[in-house]
Amino acid sequence: MKVDAHIRQTIAAKPNLVQISTAYGSPKDGGTVIPRNKYVEIHGAKPTNPKQHDWPEYKTCKFTTEAIVTEGNEKGEIRRVCANPDCPIHHARKARPTNDAAFKATQDKRHREEAIAQTSGLRVLKAIGEAVPVRLMKRDLLFVAERLAVAMDERRLAVLFRLHGIGKTRGTVDAPAKLLASFLRKADEGMLGRVLVEVAVFQAAHSPYESAQTLHEAAKLYKVDVAAITAKVGQEFTAKEKARAAKKISPKPSAKTQGKAVKKAAA
Repeated sequence: MKVDAHIRQTIAAKPNLVQISTAYGSPKDGGTVIPRNKYVEIHGAKPTNPKQHDWPEYKTCKFTTEAIVTEGNEKGEIRRVCANPDCPIHHARKARPTNDAAFKATQDKRHREEAIAQTSGLRVLKAIGEAVPVRLMKRDLLFVAERLAVAMDERRLAVLFRLHGIGKTRGTVDAPAKLLASFLRKADEGMLGRVLVEVAVFQAAHSPYESAQTLHEAAKLYKVDVAAITAKVGQEFTAKEKARAAKKISPKPSAKTQGKAVKKAAA
């Protein structure tokens, strides 16, 4: 599977990457995958209310490290976690007595707040989805394009910039995010739709192989003749190579010949 191949490649590139599971339970015998109840996932977003500032999920520690989900849901995703059982920040509850009623009440309250926040978020997202028109307007396309494009890595962003000549015409030194925002806000509906499809192709692939496959799938959907384009590019490369070869073997005129040519032109 694509995801499994991506996981293998990622681990091969980063052998020290911690492997985690989204499932609870005990680790498999001899396995290196850490179950959900043995680590704390560190949220990248900032707290949305004052109470969350005290939650371990919103704090970092010296044991915080990158991890990849290899089992359970969302396989292949990279997370930041603390899996050190001696960490006083993320595993402090282990030092608490199990009969501590105040601590249990605090934990129950926090879990309730998390459940409320999660359910509220889902309801809000549902309401947003129901408000989306059948035919997306410019404001909708712009919103999606901006959010997806800024999540791209530098390599993919550079390709997008090259596709549309972003940042070249004015010779500006503005930050990529600022250049991209300016380009998208000036674009019409057609261009925004085009960028959305391009970004989807970029973001759907984790490797060069998957990138080519996704590109061919998109080409098939939009009835783009990949063979014809490939053949034309090959012809253009051949023509350029021939021109370079001819330039190399073409004899340069001597100074004497150049002088005669100048005199002839002057006459």
